Amino acid sequence: MKNKFAWGVTGSGDEIKEILEVMYSFSQQYPNVEIRVFISKSAEQVLQWYRILDQVKNSFKKVRVESNSNNPFLAGELQSSKYDFLIVAPTTSNSTAKIAMGIGDTMITNAVNMAVKAKIPVYVFPCEVGEKNKVTTLPNGEKLELIIRKLDTRHIKSLEKDQGISVIHRVEEIKQILSKHYDK
Repeated sequence: MKNKFAWGVTGSGDEIKEILEVMYSFSQQYPNVEIRVFISKSAEQVLQWYRILDQVKNSFKKVRVESNSNNPFLAGELQSSKYDFLIVAPTTSNSTAKIAMGIGDTMITNAVNMAVKAKIPVYVFPCEVGEKNKVTTLPNGEKLELIIRKLDTRHIKSLEKDQGISVIHRVEEIKQILSKHYDK
């Protein structure tokens, strides 16, 4: 165990505050485990929109923002076994589709592809997972009902069958994943 994992954040705001709370709480309970945060270009915008970008940057020692698909070089670090696993939460429908189809043209999707090839565990939390309709909270606190398209569901089902990738269905599962890796 390296006692270090990579947390990739894509441009979805769905449950981002809850995910951040889980990660921050874990970091406080397990100070010997390093969480390295990798933020896509789109995620940077979304985190600003939700007014939590500074909170993320101040809560974790290493926070890196994508400048291109290989910078920062998360894919290489994963292939070099510098992390115990990669967790991508939340994952946009765009990133979910790319991961399902093996497209690695962003820092996060490239990292997932390379991690799977190097047998590093990958956990993905698609924002469309779950029931047909999903209620999300906007930055101003208003609720928005989203319709989950059949196409999105097909991509998630494809990921569930993919070797090396585990799909997260609820925020609470993130706690279970972290416990599985570090409660030993």
